Amino acid sequence: MIGNQPMRLSPNSKSLMMVSPLVAVLFVFLVCPIAMIAIVSFWRATEFSIIPAFVFENYEFLFGSSVTYRVFFNTFKYALITWAATLLIGFTVAYFLAFHIRTLRWQIALFLLCTIPFWTSNIIRMISWIPFLGRNGIANSTLISWGVIDEPLEWLLFSDFAVVLAFVHLYTLFMVVPIFNTMMRIDKSLIEAARDAGANGAQILWNVIIPLTKPGIMIGTIFVVTLVMGDFITVRFMSGSQSANVGRLISNDVALLAYPSASATAVVLLCTVLIVIGILLRFVDIRKEL
Repeated sequence: MIGNQPMRLSPNSKSLMMVSPLVAVLFVFLVCPIAMIAIVSFWRATEFSIIPAFVFENYEFLFGSSVTYRVFFNTFKYALITWAATLLIGFTVAYFLAFHIRTLRWQIALFLLCTIPFWTSNIIRMISWIPFLGRNGIANSTLISWGVIDEPLEWLLFSDFAVVLAFVHLYTLFMVVPIFNTMMRIDKSLIEAARDAGANGAQILWNVIIPLTKPGIMIGTIFVVTLVMGDFITVRFMSGSQSANVGRLISNDVALLAYPSASATAVVLLCTVLIVIGILLRFVDIRKEL
C-alpha cells in the first residue's frame, strides 16, 4: 500500500502473476529435463563410466550408422500407416455420431461407449491381441474352420501388421475426439444450404464438412503421430522383438546404461517430431479449436 491507498497493479503485471505458477511448473518439469537430456547427449560414455565432456561422438555415431536410418524409416512407416487407419476410422465414427445420431443424449451415450475400451491399461489392451492373432489363436482357428485358409497365417502376429493393428487400437480415440468435437461445432444450416443448392452427399462431405473439420483432423494427427513415434513397448511386444523404432532404440541404450547415446537419439527424435508438427501447423490454424 502507498499511504492509505492500496497499490494497483497494471494489467500486464496481473497477467504475469497469474501465469507465473504455471510457467514455474513447466520450467521445472519440462524445460529442465529436456535441457538436461540435451546436455548429457554431448557427454562421453565409456564401458565403466560417463564423462562430462562436450563431444559430438554420440551424434557422429548416430548419423553414421545405417541402423539409425532403418529405425527412423520404420518409425515413420508405423506413424504414417497408423495415421491413415486412425483417420479413416476416427472420421467415420465422428461423422456417424455428429450427423446421423439426432439426439444429444444418444450422441453422448455412444461416444462414451467408444471410450469404454480405453478405461483399461494400454498394455492390457495391447497384449490381448496376442492370443487372438497367434498361430493357434481365435483368428486362425476361425479362418481354418471356415475353409478360408488351410494352415495358420504366420504374419498375423509378431509382424508389422500386428504392430500397426495394436497402434490403431490404442490411439484411434485420439483421432475420434478432436474430429467429433469439431464436427459438433459445424452449423447444420450450412449443410442444408449446400443441399438446397443441389450438392449431393459426396460434394457436401468434400466441400463443406472436411474443410470445416480440418482443425480437428490436424489436432488428432498431431496426437497420433507423436504418440506412435515415441512408443516403444508396443513395437517390442507385437513384433516379437523382430522390429524396432526410435523409441525402442532409446530403450535399449537406457537398458545398457548408455545414457549419452540414448540422450542423443532422444534429442534427434524430439527435433524430428517438432519439425513434423511445425509442418502440420503450416496447413491449418488449430488456434480456432483451442
